[in-house]
This record gives sequence, C-alpha cells and structure tokens, in this order.
Amino acid sequence: MPTASANARHDLPRLARIDPRQFDLLFTGCKLERYAAGQHLFVQEDAADRIYGVMSGTVEISIYSPGGQKLVANIELSRSLVGEIGALDGHPRTATAICLTACELVSLSRTQLFDRIEKNPSLARAMIELLCARLRWVSGELGDQAFFGIEARLAKRLVFLGSVLADGAGWIPISQSELGEFLGATRESVNKTLNDWRNRQIIAIKRGGLRIVDAGALRHIAESQDDD
Repeated sequence: MPTASANARHDLPRLARIDPRQFDLLFTGCKLERYAAGQHLFVQEDAADRIYGVMSGTVEISIYSPGGQKLVANIELSRSLVGEIGALDGHPRTATAICLTACELVSLSRTQLFDRIEKNPSLARAMIELLCARLRWVSGELGDQAFFGIEARLAKRLVFLGSVLADGAGWIPISQSELGEFLGATRESVNKTLNDWRNRQIIAIKRGGLRIVDAGALRHIAESQDDD
C-alpha cells in the first residue's frame, strides 16, 4: 500500500493563490495596467521593487541557466500574484515573468506592499500561506525530477495545463518545445512520448497544440508511474 509520502508525491499541481478577499484588500485603489502579449514584467536578476496582481491574461514564470537554457517554472492566471519573493525580501528577481497573452494587471511598490501589510495584519498571514504553497510546489517538482520518468512528469503537467489553459474545445495551446521547457526535457523525448500517447488515443495533436482525449488514462500515468 502506498505511504502518505508516496501519495503526496503523486498530488497533481495546483495554482497557488491568496484568498480573493485578501487579493482585493492588497490591491484596492490600484490603477489597472495593460500589457501586450510578449511583454516582460521583469527579467531574472533585475532589481525587485514591485509586486503584481493578475486581473486577466496569462503570465509565464521562467528560470534561465547561465548558458541560456530555459525552464518554465509556472504560469499565473487571474487573481494570482507575481513577483512576491523579490518584493518581500528586496533581493534580485529569481525568475523572468512574461505575458503570454494580453494582460491586465495591478501592482504595488515594495514600500506600498509593506505599508498595507502593516495596516492589515491578515495580509501577512495570506502572504505566508502563499509562500508556503510556492515552496510545496517547488518541493513537488524536485521530487518529480528525482523519482519519476518523463512519462509521469509529462502526464502530470498536461493534466495541470488542461485544467488552466484548455479552450472550449479542450485544446491546450502549447508546442512540444514549450512542454520540454516545462519539464527540463528535450523536445525529442517529449515528441516520442506524445506520439505514443496519440497512437494509444490518449491525446490528439495538432500544430501548436494538443487535446486530452482519455483523461483517465493520462491521470493514471501521472499518478502511478515511476522510474522502476
């Protein structure tokens, strides 16, 4: 029988957000800012002086190696926070944030952030809970990298992306190269696995996107397969 720790490793990822009421309290009175698709909010190692709240659109959070290799750490959707780590500790940005779609955001300077936290102590608890959720996410990703093969990791990622990015027909607008960036895997390994799943009618593939056909089969792969 699986242990509790094993079950924890199989948990599917979820978006980390603060309570909507705390989100509204944090950004009340802030002017709406509009960003075009492809526009950066900040770049890794930039000075950190603002925290952003996503009102609409999709923001990609990525980490780059010194050699320029990209790893997509997460995506943020409506009512998510972006840039909270640097805004809280004042150190350089730990990642790059880019708008994948046209976005509407609100933001606070670091000074404004701490002023609102001091005036509304409940925000401190909300931020702590958010940071803990982020840490659990990172711990889960590290565990997946250490204990699971490409199939389980890719299945887990597709289940997550299907829940947050799929259009009305179920198509997830993402390329195989981008999936590789999510997993830290080569495009070739991703392509091989996706073609196998297509042949097994677990997914459908088209240029620039894919659709989950058999969600149960994909979730079973995500929850049960390891490197053994």
